[in-house]
Amino acid sequence: MEKMISVQEMKKTYIMGTEQVHALKSITCNILKNEYVALMGPSGSGKSTLMNLLGCLDTPTSGTYLLNGINVSQMADSELAAVRNREIGFVFQTFNLLPRLTALDNVALPLVYSGMSKANRVERASHVLDIVGLGDRMTHKPNELSGGQRQRVAIARALVNDPAIILADEPTGNLDTKTSIEIMQIFESIQDKGNTVIIVTHEPDIAEHAHRIINLRDGLIETDVRNKNIIKSSDPTHRYNVGIKEG
Repeated sequence: MEKMISVQEMKKTYIMGTEQVHALKSITCNILKNEYVALMGPSGSGKSTLMNLLGCLDTPTSGTYLLNGINVSQMADSELAAVRNREIGFVFQTFNLLPRLTALDNVALPLVYSGMSKANRVERASHVLDIVGLGDRMTHKPNELSGGQRQRVAIARALVNDPAIILADEPTGNLDTKTSIEIMQIFESIQDKGNTVIIVTHEPDIAEHAHRIINLRDGLIETDVRNKNIIKSSDPTHRYNVGIKEG
């Protein structure tokens, strides 16, 4: 199967005053198209640094990173931004929604930068809000939505550009157990339809939804295993109809 991500001996060192902090000491791994991967590790393990590098929010100090066949290791910020907008959809623990905008406008925002017409932006944003089960909440602002609904808006925003990868950072960290299961159900459906999904989490029960679990410790990959005990959030006949590639 084709590689979505190929990382070879990737390192990241930060200069803190007179000290060097080796956040990532040497990471080598591949993630295939349509894989569902969880990144785990204790505080200080390097998982947040790795997420920032995989998400093209930062560049490595050394090593190589190929994303969908493109070498992004030493790209300038403007080049990285273009790759991010085209290839990656982000979902964050804190939702990162603009409070004065409706759900529809929050979801459509990334399309403004792509030059799409307003009519097409509204059509596409409406479509992905329907996908995540919020077709009846499009005109609501974030403070009029529950935590789970806000995270669904954030997921719809991540999907709106039809990215190759969904990269989620602690996406259930602010949610109760029932809502967390519903959110993980959406990620399962997204992966079922062909997207690559990478979840960063410190919660083992959330990681167990992924097909592969990578554990980091002290800036290195400690374990990288296939998950034989995958948790399915619900009966597969009762999932959201996530037709990512259809509209």
